Amino acid sequence: MNGQILVPISMFLAIFGIIYLFLSTRNKERLALIEKGADASIFMRDRSHTSPVWKILILNLALLLMAIGLGVFIASILHYNVGVDEDVAYPGTIFLMAGIGLFVGFNMTKNLDKK
Repeated sequence: MNGQILVPISMFLAIFGIIYLFLSTRNKERLALIEKGADASIFMRDRSHTSPVWKILILNLALLLMAIGLGVFIASILHYNVGVDEDVAYPGTIFLMAGIGLFVGFNMTKNLDKK
């Protein structure tokens, strides 16, 4: 068989398998708790004090993109002024700044949930 068709099919099957396993396991756990007489309110999370998902996504995406832009800027400074090799400066600085941006976004998201 051609390798170009096997990759998308295997990706689809892997994603389908993960989702199916998650949903079927969650359903079995809930049925077992209901059989033992647990209250159904334990399945509903208290979402009154959590931030909306869209705010968290926008915050993290904005910080990630700003960090990547800052990484490109710092990498060009390293390459042209300091003399660091271009093949090392750009990927290293971009990944470093992207990681820092995601970490800052995680901490800011924790602070959003506290409010």
